Amino acid sequence: MPLRVVFMGTPDFSVPVLDAVAGAGHRVVAAYTRAPKPAGRGMELRRSPVHVRADQLGIPVLTPKTLRSEEAQAAFAGHDADVAVVVAYGLILPKPVLDAPRVACLNLHASLLPRWRGAAPINRAVMAGDPESGVMVMKMEEGLDTGPVALTARLAIGPDMTAGELHDALSPLGAALMAEALGKIEDGTLAFTPQAEDGVTYASKITNEETRVNWTAGGSAVHDHVRGLSPFPGAWFAADLGKGEERVKLLRTERAEGSGLPGTLLTPDGIVACGSGAVRLVTVQRAGSRAMAFSDFARGARLAPGLRFG
Repeated sequence: MPLRVVFMGTPDFSVPVLDAVAGAGHRVVAAYTRAPKPAGRGMELRRSPVHVRADQLGIPVLTPKTLRSEEAQAAFAGHDADVAVVVAYGLILPKPVLDAPRVACLNLHASLLPRWRGAAPINRAVMAGDPESGVMVMKMEEGLDTGPVALTARLAIGPDMTAGELHDALSPLGAALMAEALGKIEDGTLAFTPQAEDGVTYASKITNEETRVNWTAGGSAVHDHVRGLSPFPGAWFAADLGKGEERVKLLRTERAEGSGLPGTLLTPDGIVACGSGAVRLVTVQRAGSRAMAFSDFARGARLAPGLRFG
């Protein structure tokens, strides 16, 4: 029989999972998501991607600020759900909520647990130069991404893949995996395996302080740092382009050969020296401008070899 499902998610990453759950014939009785936030020049309230999609599907939407109140927990229990599907929701689920569904609260996590538990697993995997990532369906418990795992799907991370590209590849992969998990609940074959105790790492939120490019690092580390933050929040460097120092967002690089004082532009086509080795700047973006090829940026800003980036 189709399951009664409460869906809990917020960003674009969650939407294909919602579509897969609804498309498999399950009854999504409610969608929980973060409340609309002011955005854009007019600062009008903007619904989350999950909110928009749930409205299109005719699913009731709830946007509580917390699930810790007795009122919120009673409302959640009132959905009489078989399972809750949680994908990048953004609020902590207290124990009464975790215990409310008849089967479990299932979380789709975008890493190969126990590596990269926490808030930013996609970015952290790319920034660390990991050769692979994946998605896992796990049973939620009170610890941070510590629950037992039911299903896993792996995906290679190419040497030039950005966090955005990994995000876009993992989302549909996770949607199919969650649909498979719900199918296994229907036929009684879903089983869980405890996570390994070794290899635990934490994917903390990206801070503003760490987005600046550190040219003294090795070329490979700089390359991984840039692609791990692309397209959002974006790595950046400082440059004097004739009107004082300004920030330039760096969206794509390539590994390159070269040496010199870290941060020095070595060639007109964008090779910049690092602490060891070099990178070639491929795509950049000035504040208030569109992303552009470095060649166009350099020509417009009249950059010449020898310029130091900070």
